[in-house]
Amino acid sequence: MEIEIENIESLKDIAEIEEQVALPEKKVDELGRAYATGKRKNAVARVWLKAGSGAIKINNKTSDDYFARPVLRMLINQPLVAADRVDQFDIICSVTGGGLSGQAGAIRHGISKCLVSFEPEVKKALKPGGFLTRDSRVVERKKYGRAKARRSFQFSKR
Repeated sequence: MEIEIENIESLKDIAEIEEQVALPEKKVDELGRAYATGKRKNAVARVWLKAGSGAIKINNKTSDDYFARPVLRMLINQPLVAADRVDQFDIICSVTGGGLSGQAGAIRHGISKCLVSFEPEVKKALKPGGFLTRDSRVVERKKYGRAKARRSFQFSKR
């Protein structure tokens, strides 16, 4: 799609065209659920989202039981708050691998992707917040001749 810019009015036309860009289609199974996979560090979360009362179940436990720290519960709710959809969806997810922080990030990523597949217009609210981007930072590997990935052994002159 090639557009020539001649004056400032044509820039306004380009902004209108960008707003009309096709959103992804709604992907829902026969039970009315949206599915997505979220990843963070070594954690992988499989997330199902359907219309409901706002219950969040993680590995057959409530979110309060699974994540004791309030920061991790807040992390999971961020996409729902950004999309203004708190207490509108029931979320069921199974998460494996990594620690609790990585698992919370994976669930957050999965919920964001589920929201977009359930309601494509929500993408405009989630994309600027970085909820749809997979955080690719992982632990650096340990190198030989080092105590950890970068830490050297203590230097001794004698």
